[in-house]
Amino acid sequence: MAFQGELVTIGGLFRTRIHLAVLTLLTNARVFTPLPLGYRNLLIAGGRIVAISEQPLEATGAIIHDCNGQRLVPGFIDGHAHITGGGGEAGFKTRVPAPFLSHFTSAGVTSVVGVLGTDDTTRDTRSLVAQAYALREEGLGAWCHTGGYHIPLATLTGNVKDDIVFLDPVIGVGELALSDHRSSQPALGELLRIASEAYVAGLITGKAGIVHLHLGDGDRGLDLVLKALRTSELPARVFNPTHINRRKALFDEALEVASNGSTVDITAFPVSEQDDGWSADMALIRYLDSGAPEANITISSDGGGCLPAFNAQGEVTSMDIGSSASLPQTLEKLLARGVPLETALPAFTSNVADILRLSDRGRISVGNHADLILLDESGGIDSVMADGIWHVEHKHQLISGEFEEKR
Repeated sequence: MAFQGELVTIGGLFRTRIHLAVLTLLTNARVFTPLPLGYRNLLIAGGRIVAISEQPLEATGAIIHDCNGQRLVPGFIDGHAHITGGGGEAGFKTRVPAPFLSHFTSAGVTSVVGVLGTDDTTRDTRSLVAQAYALREEGLGAWCHTGGYHIPLATLTGNVKDDIVFLDPVIGVGELALSDHRSSQPALGELLRIASEAYVAGLITGKAGIVHLHLGDGDRGLDLVLKALRTSELPARVFNPTHINRRKALFDEALEVASNGSTVDITAFPVSEQDDGWSADMALIRYLDSGAPEANITISSDGGGCLPAFNAQGEVTSMDIGSSASLPQTLEKLLARGVPLETALPAFTSNVADILRLSDRGRISVGNHADLILLDESGGIDSVMADGIWHVEHKHQLISGEFEEKR
């Protein structure tokens, strides 16, 4: 075992204290950084990768894990998840509960960014920050954005800049809704003012300082973002549209936005043949084939969020719930379509780390967090390590969230 548990009592609650072994040694792993390195051995200490070697490594007292030639890849960074739950568009009973820890780790997600959606009234930035801290206590890398769909933004301190500067988990604004009947129908000046505050806060802190933009089904698509890119001095990276694959025309606009320097985000939600959109795997293939910058595309899950369908009157006709499991499912589909692993991986890992400015995550590199996934033969999840601790080993969930076993 890579850890041992000790039951302790804190404030009347029972919690499991996890003790890391001093050293963990991974041997015989086919490493993708995401670039292929070939067979390597990794030494992990204090939750970080401290050595990567083609030659055998020796470490007295290390717990040895033989990877048996399995592919070792960086843990996924899910840049868009509803960590406090989503939904609520069809009454209070449709508020989706917050996902448990294993919702993320079983899907290979070792880092997550929480967002508010339509309901930024009964949920707020306070609850997002608290949930990010809770997931950190359970071993996940966790951050969040301030605000939600609507203007004025649901901030904690009263303004965007202070939220990003003074609240450690807050790294940007989002998901601010555009081209959607549920949005606050923002004007260009409002978008630019919010983006400028996020950008300056990012300069002050070194955080992402982005505006993560929900795109709905409206015909205006990315028109407001294209105008912002043409008329302001703000760097293109500040504008970060998501759900770009929900309509084919929107996707084509996103290629233009990405070519102008913005990072655009594919959502791994279900898409049927009757839908006017692209599945996440087909969207990534089409993006890479388009010649748009390979570093400017990411994939997120919308995990924990409600996926509603509406009629012409704006009434919910059906709904589903997003899942982080859609990320490994998308990777498997890409590999089955013949996309090389090193080509597919950046959209789940290094590209996400770059736009979010998480410099020590998203890549297998000495000094980085030991956030790692071992893939099975088909590219599915076999084992997951977050900060040097095995959460999933050989498809068995070793660590669960505080209340998962008490359901």
